Amino acid sequence: MTTLIMAWYNAGKDKMEVVEVAKMKFKNPMLVVTDIDKSVEFYKKVFGLHVIMDFGANKTLTGGLALQTSETYKEFIGASDISFGGNNFEVYFEEDDLDKFADRLKEYDIEYVHPIIEHSWGQRVVRFYDPDKHIIEVGENMKIVCKRFLNSGMTPEQVAERMDVPMKFINACMR
Repeated sequence: MTTLIMAWYNAGKDKMEVVEVAKMKFKNPMLVVTDIDKSVEFYKKVFGLHVIMDFGANKTLTGGLALQTSETYKEFIGASDISFGGNNFEVYFEEDDLDKFADRLKEYDIEYVHPIIEHSWGQRVVRFYDPDKHIIEVGENMKIVCKRFLNSGMTPEQVAERMDVPMKFINACMR
């Protein structure tokens, strides 16, 4: 494990303090599922994800999303009750062609949180549930949002204000 040295000025002690902290690496989100095969099939059909690591009760999909069976997870946490559909967490994906993706969703039996909406910064998103009522958000790629506004005739400065992003982001999108 590598270490990270952090330093800051402690005004109360009128001196610089230095501490060594472990540098931790975030690996992946893990969703607890009631039927792992059904969930794998859902993420394969809807998003094109595939299993890249299969440990039976735990499967990691392309993109880093991991799935864990509810039976084994109950053992891990020492609890017999797991709640689904809490509406307090979502898995986020970005899509370059949101309209095409939304049309593809019509091929599946999807329960929507809401249809496509546009947020105040201009990004269009759709939210729906996976088979275990985990919220999935699919939003337009933010570069696509920027280009959509630029193509509509807005100046780069207007786009930056509309999207509430720095001009540096707009300039990067225009390259």
